[in-house]
Amino acid sequence: MKILMLSWEYPPKVVGGLARAVADLSQALAALGHEVAVVTTDAPQCEQSAYQAGVRVFRVNQFLPKALDFLGEVYLQNCHLTQKGIELLNQGGFDLIHAHDWLVAPSAKVLKHAFQIPLVCTIHATEWGRNSGLHNDLQRHISDLEWWLTYESYRVICCSESMRAELRRIFQVPEDKLTVIPNGVRPETFASVHRDLDQWRRQWAAPEEEMVLYVGRHVFEKGVDLLLAAAPKVLAHRPQAKFIIAGDGPCHNDLKRQAWELGLGEKVLFAGYVDDLTRNSLYHLADAAVFPSRYEPFGLVALEAMAGGAPVIVSDVGGFAETVRHEVNGLTFYAGNANSLADCIIRLLNDKPLARRLVERAARELVEKFDWKQIAQRTVESYRQTLPQREAEVLYDRYQLTAEALRKGGSVHESRNHGGR
Repeated sequence: MKILMLSWEYPPKVVGGLARAVADLSQALAALGHEVAVVTTDAPQCEQSAYQAGVRVFRVNQFLPKALDFLGEVYLQNCHLTQKGIELLNQGGFDLIHAHDWLVAPSAKVLKHAFQIPLVCTIHATEWGRNSGLHNDLQRHISDLEWWLTYESYRVICCSESMRAELRRIFQVPEDKLTVIPNGVRPETFASVHRDLDQWRRQWAAPEEEMVLYVGRHVFEKGVDLLLAAAPKVLAHRPQAKFIIAGDGPCHNDLKRQAWELGLGEKVLFAGYVDDLTRNSLYHLADAAVFPSRYEPFGLVALEAMAGGAPVIVSDVGGFAETVRHEVNGLTFYAGNANSLADCIIRLLNDKPLARRLVERAARELVEKFDWKQIAQRTVESYRQTLPQREAEVLYDRYQLTAEALRKGGSVHESRNHGGR
């Protein structure tokens, strides 16, 4: 098959888990023999066109001309994505378009109708879920675009059963239009670490300190404030604990203020953005990797921590509740409850044999359940279910035009060149 992927981010431009998921899926599809072209936005020091791991990647400049606001930037970005999409689709041969999230919805709709080829989308998260409702006009507009993308798509892929239920509830997506396919992880990408880890570790924590790690965006939905709120209780039981908070985001300064107000002092280190090698090394060294999300459609970051060899603690929400099983491949705590989170951290730091068992079981399950080759095969099957639907629509449209032509006294042959909707 020949697939056109639309995604607003793609490595090395990584804002969240979407970029890595799209890249890993595209490369896994290419490894199966499918032809994949990705149209995305530009990134520093990246060529406009490149061939990466079997995937053709085309980047567009999203900032020309300069937009007046966020939505203006989104729509200008879609103009550029559409232009590149038209250029590629004019070359012919594409079987379908696969769009990822609302930020590419306008382009996906235009290309679908202009070239009469099927559209599949993956909804990685919803605006309603991220904000526990819709509270202003911008959030309502984004939610409308998300609905629009699901409505225009022949098939809607989501990454967990909780996301399936969310899409059914919020957008009333028909059950037979939804397919649940999890994201995967490549354990080999987390194998590379800094040389002389023991020496390197000293810049993060003292030799006797136990590292409690968070990696991710600093936004309300990720619950980093809950981790800080749990810290005083943890330190009362395990004074050698050290909290490493990696990442950045709009809540970063608020979190630093919270840490200061709690008197955490040198017991918390805000590391900022970390590169992949540093992230891998931190996972390898961590005594606990904690992800206290209030909302999590899937939770790829937990799988990445497992791949890096860290025992994980997650909230019992969304996709986390499906991928992490308490006392089997990780520990789970009551979402939004800092006291419950503290108890889990204390238990994991106190029970090293338990931590080792969790890491070993998680490593096995990554191979068994979250292998990208299997996930790509399931995605292709979803694509193939889409194509007969498209063919049926073309035949129906031809029938309608034929009937209309006959009613007007025309010829049946007038409808034969119609290409579908």
